[in-house]
Amino acid sequence: MAQTLASMGFSPILAGVRFPESLFFAPQYARVWRMPVLFRKGFLFYAEIQLRLLIYLLWVKTDLIVANDLDTLLPAQIAARIRNKPLVYDTHEYFTGVPDVAMRPLRRLVWGTLENWLFPMQKTILTVNHSIAQLYQKKYAKTLLVVRNLPRYRKPAQDAYFQIPGIEKHEAVILVQGSGLNKGRGIEELILAMKPEYGIRDAKLLIIGDGNAKKLLTELVHAHQLHSRVIFMPRMHYQQLCEYTSRATIGVSVDKPICINYLYSLPNKLFDYIMAGLPVLASDLPEVQSIVEKYEVGLICGQHDPASIANCINRMLSDRDQLKTWRENCLEAAKTLNWEREEEIVKVVYGRFVANKS
Repeated sequence: MAQTLASMGFSPILAGVRFPESLFFAPQYARVWRMPVLFRKGFLFYAEIQLRLLIYLLWVKTDLIVANDLDTLLPAQIAARIRNKPLVYDTHEYFTGVPDVAMRPLRRLVWGTLENWLFPMQKTILTVNHSIAQLYQKKYAKTLLVVRNLPRYRKPAQDAYFQIPGIEKHEAVILVQGSGLNKGRGIEELILAMKPEYGIRDAKLLIIGDGNAKKLLTELVHAHQLHSRVIFMPRMHYQQLCEYTSRATIGVSVDKPICINYLYSLPNKLFDYIMAGLPVLASDLPEVQSIVEKYEVGLICGQHDPASIANCINRMLSDRDQLKTWRENCLEAAKTLNWEREEEIVKVVYGRFVANKS
Protein backbone atom coordinates (compact mmCIF):
# COMPACT_ATOMS: atom_id res chain seq x y z
CA MET A 1 0.00 0.00 0.00
CA ALA A 2 2.77 2.42 0.93
CA GLN A 3 4.64 1.61 -2.30
CA THR A 4 1.53 2.40 -4.33
CA LEU A 5 0.95 5.67 -2.49
CA ALA A 6 4.58 6.63 -3.07
CA SER A 7 4.17 5.99 -6.79
CA MET A 8 1.17 8.35 -6.78
CA GLY A 9 3.20 11.23 -5.35
CA PHE A 10 2.61 10.77 -1.62
CA SER A 11 5.47 10.61 0.88
CA PRO A 12 4.23 7.83 3.19
CA ILE A 13 5.14 7.52 6.84
CA LEU A 14 4.61 4.07 8.35
CA ALA A 15 3.87 4.32 12.07
CA GLY A 16 3.85 1.30 14.31
CA VAL A 17 5.20 -0.53 17.34
CA ARG A 18 8.76 -1.79 17.85
CA PHE A 19 9.45 -4.80 20.03
CA PRO A 20 12.95 -6.00 20.97
CA GLU A 21 12.59 -8.89 18.49
CA SER A 22 11.26 -6.72 15.65
CA LEU A 23 13.13 -7.11 12.36
CA PHE A 24 14.95 -4.12 10.88
CA PHE A 25 12.72 -2.27 8.44
CA ALA A 26 13.79 0.81 6.47
CA PRO A 27 12.17 0.75 3.01
CA GLN A 28 13.13 3.23 0.33
CA TYR A 29 9.53 4.12 -0.45
CA ALA A 30 8.53 5.37 3.03
CA ARG A 31 9.73 6.86 6.27
CA VAL A 32 9.25 4.68 9.32
CA TRP A 33 8.37 5.72 12.87
CA ARG A 34 8.28 2.87 15.37
CA MET A 35 7.55 3.37 19.04
CA PRO A 36 9.15 1.17 21.68
CA VAL A 37 6.53 0.22 24.26
CA LEU A 38 6.67 -0.37 27.99
CA PHE A 39 3.84 -2.90 27.95
CA ARG A 40 3.45 -5.94 25.70
CA LYS A 41 -0.20 -6.93 26.12
CA GLY A 42 -3.49 -6.20 27.77
CA PHE A 43 -5.17 -2.89 28.59
CA LEU A 44 -1.97 -0.99 29.35
CA PHE A 45 -0.46 -2.03 26.00
CA TYR A 46 -3.41 -0.66 24.02
CA ALA A 47 -3.74 2.43 26.23
CA GLU A 48 -0.07 3.25 25.68
CA ILE A 49 -0.40 2.84 21.92
CA GLN A 50 -3.51 5.06 21.77
CA LEU A 51 -1.87 7.87 23.74
CA ARG A 52 1.50 7.84 22.02
CA LEU A 53 0.01 7.51 18.56
CA LEU A 54 -2.34 10.43 19.23
CA ILE A 55 0.55 12.64 20.36
CA TYR A 56 2.52 11.67 17.26
CA LEU A 57 -0.38 12.32 14.88
CA LEU A 58 -1.00 15.74 16.40
CA TRP A 59 2.46 17.03 15.54
CA VAL A 60 3.71 15.07 12.51
CA LYS A 61 3.44 16.93 9.18
CA THR A 62 0.76 15.15 7.16
CA ASP A 63 -2.02 15.79 4.63
CA LEU A 64 -3.85 12.48 5.10
CA ILE A 65 -4.18 9.94 7.93
CA VAL A 66 -4.78 6.21 7.37
CA ALA A 67 -5.92 4.08 10.32
CA ASN A 68 -5.17 0.38 9.98
CA ASP A 69 -7.67 -1.61 12.06
CA LEU A 70 -9.79 -0.61 15.01
CA ASP A 71 -6.89 -0.43 17.47
CA THR A 72 -5.54 2.70 15.71
CA LEU A 73 -8.83 4.33 14.75
CA LEU A 74 -9.48 6.36 17.93
CA PRO A 75 -6.24 8.41 17.89
CA ALA A 76 -6.48 8.74 14.10
CA GLN A 77 -10.07 10.02 14.35
CA ILE A 78 -9.23 12.54 17.09
CA ALA A 79 -6.14 13.83 15.25
CA ALA A 80 -7.98 14.07 11.94
CA ARG A 81 -10.82 16.02 13.55
CA ILE A 82 -8.55 18.43 15.44
CA ARG A 83 -6.29 19.04 12.45
CA ASN A 84 -9.09 18.98 9.86
CA LYS A 85 -7.35 16.26 7.83
CA PRO A 86 -9.02 13.52 5.74
CA LEU A 87 -9.04 10.02 7.24
CA VAL A 88 -9.12 6.61 5.54
CA TYR A 89 -10.07 3.57 7.63
CA ASP A 90 -8.42 0.38 6.35
CA THR A 91 -9.74 -2.58 8.35
CA HIS A 92 -7.89 -5.83 7.66
CA GLU A 93 -10.21 -8.03 9.69
CA TYR A 94 -13.56 -8.12 11.42
CA PHE A 95 -11.90 -6.79 14.55
CA THR A 96 -14.62 -7.51 17.11
CA GLY A 97 -14.73 -11.08 15.78
CA VAL A 98 -11.10 -12.01 16.47
CA PRO A 99 -10.68 -14.65 19.22
CA ASP A 100 -8.95 -12.36 21.75
CA VAL A 101 -11.93 -10.00 21.56
CA ALA A 102 -14.93 -12.18 20.68
CA MET A 103 -14.22 -14.73 23.43
CA ARG A 104 -13.60 -12.18 26.21
CA PRO A 105 -16.78 -10.32 27.26
CA LEU A 106 -15.08 -7.21 28.69
CA ARG A 107 -12.84 -6.73 25.66
CA ARG A 108 -15.78 -7.36 23.35
CA LEU A 109 -17.76 -4.68 25.18
CA VAL A 110 -14.95 -2.11 25.03
CA TRP A 111 -13.96 -2.63 21.41
CA GLY A 112 -17.58 -3.07 20.32
CA THR A 113 -18.57 0.22 21.96
CA LEU A 114 -15.61 1.96 20.34
CA GLU A 115 -16.45 0.57 16.92
CA ASN A 116 -20.14 1.46 17.24
CA TRP A 117 -19.13 5.03 18.00
CA LEU A 118 -16.38 5.51 15.42
CA PHE A 119 -17.40 3.38 12.43
CA PRO A 120 -20.46 5.47 11.42
CA MET A 121 -18.22 8.58 11.25
CA GLN A 122 -15.99 7.10 8.54
CA LYS A 123 -16.36 8.34 4.97
CA THR A 124 -13.74 6.16 3.24
CA ILE A 125 -13.46 2.54 4.38
CA LEU A 126 -11.39 -0.29 2.88
CA THR A 127 -11.39 -3.96 3.84
CA VAL A 128 -9.82 -7.20 2.66
CA ASN A 129 -12.63 -9.32 1.24
CA HIS A 130 -16.28 -9.24 0.26
CA SER A 131 -17.52 -11.33 3.20
CA ILE A 132 -16.16 -8.86 5.76
CA ALA A 133 -17.40 -5.95 3.64
CA GLN A 134 -20.90 -7.43 3.71
CA LEU A 135 -20.80 -7.91 7.49
CA TYR A 136 -19.94 -4.26 8.03
CA GLN A 137 -22.42 -3.07 5.41
CA LYS A 138 -25.21 -4.98 7.11
CA LYS A 139 -24.25 -3.71 10.57
CA TYR A 140 -23.59 -0.05 9.78
CA ALA A 141 -25.24 0.55 6.38
CA LYS A 142 -21.87 1.73 5.06
CA THR A 143 -20.30 1.05 1.67
CA LEU A 144 -16.84 -0.55 1.90
CA LEU A 145 -14.31 -0.96 -0.88
CA VAL A 146 -12.46 -4.28 -1.09
CA VAL A 147 -8.69 -4.36 -1.56
CA ARG A 148 -7.24 -7.83 -1.04
CA ASN A 149 -3.75 -8.31 0.39
CA LEU A 150 -2.12 -9.71 -2.72
CA PRO A 151 1.63 -9.94 -3.41
CA ARG A 152 3.32 -8.21 -6.30
CA TYR A 153 3.60 -10.36 -9.39
CA ARG A 154 6.83 -12.28 -9.80
CA LYS A 155 7.91 -15.45 -11.50
CA PRO A 156 9.17 -17.98 -8.93
CA ALA A 157 12.88 -18.42 -9.28
CA GLN A 158 14.08 -21.64 -7.71
CA ASP A 159 17.73 -21.79 -6.75
CA ALA A 160 18.95 -25.32 -7.47
CA TYR A 161 21.52 -24.96 -4.67
CA PHE A 162 19.10 -23.59 -2.08
CA GLN A 163 18.44 -26.17 0.61
CA ILE A 164 16.43 -25.84 3.80
CA PRO A 165 18.43 -26.91 6.86
CA GLY A 166 17.20 -30.25 8.17
CA ILE A 167 15.39 -31.21 4.97
CA GLU A 168 16.88 -33.49 2.33
CA LYS A 169 16.43 -32.63 -1.34
CA HIS A 170 14.31 -35.72 -1.99
CA GLU A 171 11.88 -34.90 0.84
CA ALA A 172 8.60 -33.10 0.24
CA VAL A 173 8.14 -29.85 2.18
CA ILE A 174 4.74 -29.17 3.74
CA LEU A 175 4.77 -25.46 4.53
CA VAL A 176 2.88 -23.17 6.88
CA GLN A 177 4.12 -19.59 6.77
CA GLY A 178 3.25 -16.19 8.20
CA SER A 179 2.94 -14.17 11.38
CA GLY A 180 -0.37 -15.77 12.40
CA LEU A 181 0.80 -18.90 14.22
CA ASN A 182 -2.14 -18.50 16.55
CA LYS A 183 -4.63 -20.77 18.24
CA GLY A 184 -7.41 -21.94 15.95
CA ARG A 185 -5.28 -21.96 12.81
CA GLY A 186 -5.30 -25.76 12.63
CA ILE A 187 -1.54 -26.01 13.11
CA GLU A 188 -1.83 -28.24 16.17
CA GLU A 189 -3.76 -30.81 14.14
CA LEU A 190 -1.32 -30.42 11.25
CA ILE A 191 1.59 -31.23 13.55
CA LEU A 192 -0.19 -34.33 14.88
CA ALA A 193 -0.87 -35.40 11.29
CA MET A 194 2.91 -35.90 10.99
CA LYS A 195 2.83 -38.78 13.50
CA PRO A 196 4.13 -41.98 11.85
CA GLU A 197 0.83 -43.84 12.17
CA TYR A 198 -0.81 -41.46 9.68
CA GLY A 199 1.51 -42.59 6.91
CA ILE A 200 3.06 -39.34 5.62
CA ARG A 201 6.49 -40.45 4.41
CA ASP A 202 9.48 -38.70 2.85
CA ALA A 203 8.14 -35.34 3.94
CA LYS A 204 8.81 -32.69 6.58
CA LEU A 205 6.52 -30.04 8.01
CA LEU A 206 8.11 -26.58 7.91
CA ILE A 207 6.56 -23.86 10.09
CA ILE A 208 7.87 -20.33 9.51
CA GLY A 209 6.81 -17.34 11.58
CA ASP A 210 5.53 -16.43 15.01
CA GLY A 211 2.32 -16.00 16.98
CA ASN A 212 0.61 -16.56 20.30
CA ALA A 213 0.55 -20.35 19.84
CA LYS A 214 4.25 -20.76 19.03
CA LYS A 215 5.19 -22.00 22.51
CA LEU A 216 2.25 -24.45 22.53
CA LEU A 217 3.25 -25.77 19.11
CA THR A 218 6.86 -26.39 20.11
CA GLU A 219 5.70 -28.16 23.27
CA LEU A 220 3.36 -30.32 21.18
CA VAL A 221 6.24 -31.37 18.93
CA HIS A 222 8.32 -32.22 21.99
CA ALA A 223 5.49 -34.15 23.68
CA HIS A 224 4.96 -36.38 20.62
CA GLN A 225 8.66 -36.64 19.76
CA LEU A 226 8.23 -35.20 16.29
CA HIS A 227 11.47 -33.21 16.19
CA SER A 228 12.69 -35.15 13.16
CA ARG A 229 9.47 -34.44 11.24
CA VAL A 230 8.63 -30.83 12.15
CA ILE A 231 10.98 -27.87 11.68
CA PHE A 232 10.41 -24.37 13.05
CA MET A 233 11.99 -21.26 11.59
CA PRO A 234 11.63 -17.71 12.95
CA ARG A 235 9.91 -14.78 11.30
CA MET A 236 12.02 -13.49 8.42
CA HIS A 237 12.08 -10.73 5.84
CA TYR A 238 9.64 -11.20 2.98
CA GLN A 239 12.20 -11.80 0.24
CA GLN A 240 13.85 -14.53 2.28
CA LEU A 241 10.46 -16.04 3.03
CA CYS A 242 9.73 -16.20 -0.70
CA GLU A 243 12.82 -18.37 -1.20
CA TYR A 244 11.61 -20.91 1.34
CA THR A 245 8.08 -20.84 -0.08
CA SER A 246 9.36 -21.57 -3.58
CA ARG A 247 11.25 -24.59 -2.24
CA ALA A 248 8.12 -26.16 -0.68
CA THR A 249 5.86 -28.84 -2.16
CA ILE A 250 2.50 -27.99 -0.55
CA GLY A 251 1.32 -24.79 1.12
CA VAL A 252 -1.13 -25.29 3.99
CA SER A 253 -3.89 -22.99 5.26
CA VAL A 254 -6.23 -24.96 7.53
CA ASP A 255 -7.71 -22.27 9.77
CA LYS A 256 -10.73 -23.34 11.80
CA PRO A 257 -13.98 -21.32 12.01
CA ILE A 258 -13.70 -20.78 15.76
CA CYS A 259 -14.81 -17.15 15.42
CA ILE A 260 -16.46 -14.98 12.81
CA ASN A 261 -13.16 -13.37 11.83
CA TYR A 262 -11.53 -16.74 11.10
CA LEU A 263 -14.65 -17.97 9.33
CA TYR A 264 -14.46 -15.15 6.78
CA SER A 265 -10.69 -14.75 6.68
CA LEU A 266 -8.64 -14.67 3.49
CA PRO A 267 -5.04 -15.24 4.66
CA ASN A 268 -2.12 -13.54 2.92
CA LYS A 269 -0.27 -16.84 2.84
CA LEU A 270 -2.83 -18.30 0.44
CA PHE A 271 -1.79 -15.80 -2.22
CA ASP A 272 1.91 -16.18 -1.41
CA TYR A 273 1.55 -19.92 -2.06
CA ILE A 274 -0.21 -19.29 -5.37
CA MET A 275 2.39 -16.73 -6.45
CA ALA A 276 5.13 -19.29 -5.76
CA GLY A 277 3.33 -21.96 -7.79
CA LEU A 278 2.66 -23.94 -4.63
CA PRO A 279 -0.36 -26.31 -4.58
CA VAL A 280 -2.62 -25.44 -1.66
CA LEU A 281 -4.19 -27.61 1.03
CA ALA A 282 -6.93 -25.48 2.60
CA SER A 283 -9.89 -25.74 4.95
CA ASP A 284 -13.39 -25.07 3.72
CA LEU A 285 -13.69 -21.45 4.83
CA PRO A 286 -15.89 -19.66 2.27
CA GLU A 287 -13.44 -17.01 1.04
CA VAL A 288 -10.52 -19.45 0.89
CA GLN A 289 -12.51 -22.26 -0.70
CA SER A 290 -13.81 -19.85 -3.33
CA ILE A 291 -10.27 -18.98 -4.46
CA VAL A 292 -8.95 -22.55 -4.38
CA GLU A 293 -11.87 -23.95 -6.37
CA LYS A 294 -12.23 -21.07 -8.81
CA TYR A 295 -8.59 -21.25 -9.89
CA GLU A 296 -8.20 -25.00 -9.25
CA VAL A 297 -4.99 -24.57 -7.28
CA GLY A 298 -5.29 -27.29 -4.65
CA LEU A 299 -7.41 -29.48 -2.40
CA ILE A 300 -10.04 -28.56 0.18
CA CYS A 301 -9.99 -30.53 3.43
CA GLY A 302 -13.43 -30.50 5.01
CA GLN A 303 -12.33 -31.83 8.41
CA HIS A 304 -9.78 -30.51 10.91
CA ASP A 305 -8.73 -33.70 12.70
CA PRO A 306 -5.16 -35.01 12.18
CA ALA A 307 -6.28 -38.14 10.34
CA SER A 308 -8.25 -36.17 7.75
CA ILE A 309 -5.43 -33.68 7.22
CA ALA A 310 -2.92 -36.50 6.83
CA ASN A 311 -5.20 -38.24 4.35
CA CYS A 312 -5.40 -35.08 2.24
CA ILE A 313 -1.62 -34.61 2.32
CA ASN A 314 -1.06 -38.22 1.27
CA ARG A 315 -3.56 -37.81 -1.58
CA MET A 316 -1.72 -34.75 -2.82
CA LEU A 317 1.77 -36.19 -2.52
CA SER A 318 0.83 -39.50 -4.18
CA ASP A 319 -0.50 -37.90 -7.37
CA ARG A 320 2.44 -36.22 -9.10
CA ASP A 321 0.44 -35.44 -12.23
CA GLN A 322 -2.20 -33.61 -10.19
CA LEU A 323 0.49 -31.73 -8.27
CA LYS A 324 1.96 -30.59 -11.58
CA THR A 325 -1.47 -29.44 -12.81
CA TRP A 326 -2.13 -27.52 -9.58
CA ARG A 327 1.27 -25.89 -9.86
CA GLU A 328 0.60 -24.80 -13.44
CA ASN A 329 -2.78 -23.45 -12.38
CA CYS A 330 -1.15 -21.49 -9.57
CA LEU A 331 1.28 -19.83 -11.95
CA GLU A 332 -1.57 -18.92 -14.27
CA ALA A 333 -3.73 -17.61 -11.42
CA ALA A 334 -0.82 -15.49 -10.20
CA LYS A 335 -1.15 -13.40 -13.36
CA THR A 336 -4.54 -12.27 -12.03
CA LEU A 337 -4.11 -12.50 -8.26
CA ASN A 338 -1.43 -9.86 -7.86
CA TRP A 339 -1.03 -6.40 -6.36
CA GLU A 340 -0.49 -4.72 -9.74
CA ARG A 341 -4.14 -5.42 -10.53
CA GLU A 342 -5.49 -4.87 -7.04
CA GLU A 343 -3.79 -1.49 -6.61
CA GLU A 344 -5.95 0.02 -9.33
CA ILE A 345 -8.67 0.29 -6.66
CA VAL A 346 -6.18 1.98 -4.32
CA LYS A 347 -5.29 4.54 -6.98
CA VAL A 348 -8.96 5.44 -7.45
CA VAL A 349 -9.54 5.79 -3.68
CA TYR A 350 -6.47 7.88 -2.94
CA GLY A 351 -6.40 9.71 -6.26
CA ARG A 352 -9.00 12.21 -5.10
CA PHE A 353 -6.85 13.18 -2.11
CA VAL A 354 -3.98 13.96 -4.48
CA ALA A 355 -6.38 16.01 -6.62
CA ASN A 356 -7.72 17.88 -3.57
CA LYS A 357 -4.21 18.62 -2.34
CA SER A 358 -3.18 20.06 -5.71
